[in-house]
Amino acid sequence: MVKGFYVVDAHCHIYPEKIASKAVAGTDSFYGVVSVNKGTIADLLEKGERAGIDRFVVQSVATTPKQVKSINEFIASSVAEAPNRFTGLGTLHPESEDITGDIEHLVSLGLKGVKLHPDIQGFKLDDYRCLKIYEECEKRGLIMLLHTGDNRYDFSNPNRLLPILKIYNNLTVIGAHFGGYSIWDEASRKLCDIDNFYVDCSSTFGFIEKPKAKELIKRYTADKILFGTDYPMWDIESELEYFFSLGLDEREIRSILSLNAKKIFGVI
Repeated sequence: MVKGFYVVDAHCHIYPEKIASKAVAGTDSFYGVVSVNKGTIADLLEKGERAGIDRFVVQSVATTPKQVKSINEFIASSVAEAPNRFTGLGTLHPESEDITGDIEHLVSLGLKGVKLHPDIQGFKLDDYRCLKIYEECEKRGLIMLLHTGDNRYDFSNPNRLLPILKIYNNLTVIGAHFGGYSIWDEASRKLCDIDNFYVDCSSTFGFIEKPKAKELIKRYTADKILFGTDYPMWDIESELEYFFSLGLDEREIRSILSLNAKKIFGVI
């Protein structure tokens, strides 16, 4: 616990020990960064405890349909190892021959929702193959965490996301990186007034000045933002320090650090 605040890190990636270094290196290569953490369960728990994180929302992303089942089983087993610390999200892939079966398996494992990364997985958010995913997740009450935004591509930018939010308006969607990695201002202006849309603050603080961060928070409002670090990429303690340095009031801090996650995921 940090300064009397319960903290949920709502955006963490973990991998099996054997492949963690390779998986982290792949993501680093995609973004041109060097992650500061290992990407393993033990490392996340150690670094998180040191920083004062109480609970983590953990996930991984399938780059092929064949990976979906094994990844979801790994995430579920990780949650089972630390049920008081982890909440799990599954993965899906739009090229799967059995989306419904994959979702049923994910639900049977007790996972709370789905993480999709269109830019790495190589599909557009409004691709017709994804519609079954959104339909099934909306029907089953599964939370959708989406990587959103990248000025290098046109897979997950607001023009792709907005139609989905309007059609599946009972689907709770969290847009990572304030709704638009590297296009923060554009995304926030286009997405801030949508009832079923939330954002997390992951992979943002290291790229923008504090006045812009405060502007994004004000635009979305503290009731629609979740704290997230995008572990293993950044130093967890530094992310928290930046957040606390923004001068938010206590209600805003509690909402972002835990209350919104509690409402969405049913944790704490």
